[in-house]
Amino acid sequence: MKVLDEVLKGLMDRYKERVPDVSKITNALIINHLIENQEDIENDHIAFRTMGVTNLGIASFEKIFLHFGYTAEDRYLFEKKKLNARWYKPLNNKYPRIFISELNVSSFSENIQNIIKSYTNEVNSDPVDALNLNKSNEIDAYLHAALWRVPTWEDYCTLKEESEYAAWVIYNRYYLNHYTITVDGLPEGYNSLVQFNTFVNSIGVELSDAGGFIKTSSDGLLLQSSTISQVVEAIFSDGDKHPIAGSYVEFAERKILPEFKNLPIKKIKREHRREGFEASSADKIFESTFSSQVDRKK
Repeated sequence: MKVLDEVLKGLMDRYKERVPDVSKITNALIINHLIENQEDIENDHIAFRTMGVTNLGIASFEKIFLHFGYTAEDRYLFEKKKLNARWYKPLNNKYPRIFISELNVSSFSENIQNIIKSYTNEVNSDPVDALNLNKSNEIDAYLHAALWRVPTWEDYCTLKEESEYAAWVIYNRYYLNHYTITVDGLPEGYNSLVQFNTFVNSIGVELSDAGGFIKTSSDGLLLQSSTISQVVEAIFSDGDKHPIAGSYVEFAERKILPEFKNLPIKKIKREHRREGFEASSADKIFESTFSSQVDRKK
């Protein structure tokens, strides 16, 4: 799995550069002797956003991770945001789950579709099919390449009026949207999401309050929270520079399944905890990059 390791490292290296909160949180965990280094953090999942159009979207993007033995699991539909999503389970627990979402482009007005397709139509064949998926450098270059021309500020703003997700993707493309710190494996006092959120707030990292600071699944076994997206300076095609939403950090607590509650804590592994995702929670996590959150940043 050396190739997958290299792909994930390439994603994280660039992601950390764009999201200073990653290092801020990691350094605080190290200073407090909760971990020794970044590798001690269990990555619950990483997430990507895509455009649901011919040659792109989930159907294209998933091929990368299916190649590495990931299995496609549950699908999700977010009607109000006009999104689809699916998650992927890794071959072994060393690796993070993958969450891929896509914009239902055909659900939008003709004007919005035309704007999006004026960019995505530049991709005239499935680009993943052209990759050698046994070469990490090819995958890494693809995940950080410009799939279409840099958008204009006017197009970005027009898209944002109807879909902040669409605007995010048209500029940020396949940059890693977020990675997720698993809190239930941390030392006592920090291994619940309530405690971890308190810790994050104490080091000056602001959390999204979309759907509440903690999003809880209907069965009460999956708890999620996230930071407010990092603001990045974007340079548009006309040379204008504007601050826009970049990426963010998520946190997850997966509680022990009822049938395993009597197992000694030292024997608890990933398979003994709640799997999958919760559509209602994910719906609000998406909003970590929305203006309603980003505008709250001090």
